[in-house]
Amino acid sequence: MIELLSGLPDWMKVFVSAMVPVFELRFSIPFGVLGLKMSYGITYVISVLGSVVPAPFIMAFIPAILVWMRKTAPFKGLGNWVYNKGMSKRESIQKYGYIGLMFFVAIPLPGTGVWTGCLVASLLNMKWGKSVLAAIAGSSIAGIAVSILTSIGALAL
Repeated sequence: MIELLSGLPDWMKVFVSAMVPVFELRFSIPFGVLGLKMSYGITYVISVLGSVVPAPFIMAFIPAILVWMRKTAPFKGLGNWVYNKGMSKRESIQKYGYIGLMFFVAIPLPGTGVWTGCLVASLLNMKWGKSVLAAIAGSSIAGIAVSILTSIGALAL
């Protein structure tokens, strides 16, 4: 992925990498701070902004895309996998609502984050605006946690 971003300015590398599912802030903040030698503050802001860009689109379009995928032979398996993956994460979000969604997004571990959180929220038919706000708040919290972990990791190097 780093090679794909090589022609971009550093801030754009961080921004784009934060939008990528699975990577999100867990990659973009250490990449910006340790790899590109950007400041923590700038890297944090760019990473949070990049990570939340997909949220409104996921909330708006993923349910219809999944319905189509699950009915279309070549994509049925992938569609079912994404749907089942999302629904397997629904318990805490369903139980605690938008606060649960925020905390789910805030946990900087694989399988959590904006992409998965918004997928689950959309599958649960949660309100678009409140879900996007919860994702923004959760991503902001995750960014703080990842920044702290990155600074601890940098001290260990």
